[in-house]
Amino acid sequence: MATEQQAIIERVRERVRDDHVRLGRADVTADEVRRIALAEVRRHNDYALARGDRLIDDADECVRRVVATVAGYGPLQPLIDDDEIEEIWLNGPDDAFVARAGVSERVPLEMTDDQVRDIVERMLHTTGRRIDLSQPFVDASLPDGSRLHVVLAGIARGHWALNLRKFVPGVRSLDALVGLGSLPGDVARMLGSAMRAGKSVLVSGATHAGKTTMLGALVSACRPDQRIVTVEETFELSIDAPDLVALQGRQPSLEGTGEITLRRLVKESLRMRPDRLVIGEVRDAEALDLLLALNTGLPGAATIHANSADDALVKLSALPLLAGRNIDRDFVLPAVASSLDLVIHCTRDDDGRRYVSEIVEPTGRVVAGAAETREVFRAEPLTEGDPRPGPRRSQRIAERAA
Repeated sequence: MATEQQAIIERVRERVRDDHVRLGRADVTADEVRRIALAEVRRHNDYALARGDRLIDDADECVRRVVATVAGYGPLQPLIDDDEIEEIWLNGPDDAFVARAGVSERVPLEMTDDQVRDIVERMLHTTGRRIDLSQPFVDASLPDGSRLHVVLAGIARGHWALNLRKFVPGVRSLDALVGLGSLPGDVARMLGSAMRAGKSVLVSGATHAGKTTMLGALVSACRPDQRIVTVEETFELSIDAPDLVALQGRQPSLEGTGEITLRRLVKESLRMRPDRLVIGEVRDAEALDLLLALNTGLPGAATIHANSADDALVKLSALPLLAGRNIDRDFVLPAVASSLDLVIHCTRDDDGRRYVSEIVEPTGRVVAGAAETREVFRAEPLTEGDPRPGPRRSQRIAERAA
């Protein structure tokens, strides 16, 4: 970074601090910083002309960099502002990658460890979460809905490891997913009808397969008179609903107290008169609380990591056993088989395409130690030049969509 630009950054920071002390405010907006930065760049050039010093030729670029450093997230800000980028991750201060349309690529980025630490602290400022030697991991939701995950150096070899999964506001409905080629229109209508009818659904898939986006679109298809309560470790779901309460967990304090787990949130949510319970991701003993809620007749929806729809049911049958020795598999298996109505499996291809690859329907029976299912939909292999998955229509889909 040029010496002139660094000097302007320091003067802008000083003016911002002075203005906020004088006005009794603690926040800073990008517009305020931009106004001050533009004034400081002009001031610098005026003095430079008079003294024969070096001018700042590209004033707009300098102002952009100053605003990114003072009010934004420094060198990461241009990547955050790029609408085509879905996710950003750093393996080190000069080792950066992004994902565009599901495909990763390396990007040129030069930072220092101190800059990375400063950016992380700025991101965490509004979240109420922390990262330190006693808590070397952090998972937080930023004000714009993006999800931040950081691992402290020492746990990650050499440098801090950062992942920023950006919030994508445009994909919030099943129709939007149809437009992207994620599923056929008749399947989307069938799923919308199932959600409005109060069916319980499980969305499965690998990491980055689009599970959270699919879950948000499904829940947004519920009837407007339904009260929806969502439970997440960190806010990620984007749902359009008039009657919505969103809950997230909390890290323990420095004294080791005050932690709020997903299990606690699920239990509390049942006291909030929900018409549908939504769990962002089932990965531990909270699966038992979900099954117990579904067995009372409360519709639910959740995501789970799995390699197929049938594997998702096997995993959901195993996770409740983590809740304690008194949990019996003879109870869990029939509960899984009878509580869920549909399992929707999402897939991401090597070229980054995300789509629904299969949907199965539990029959309610347990066969050979697993919940029996019947196929509702399976995407056919793509033909060359076809931008979206081909549907294998069945009479069952046609009947549901009617």
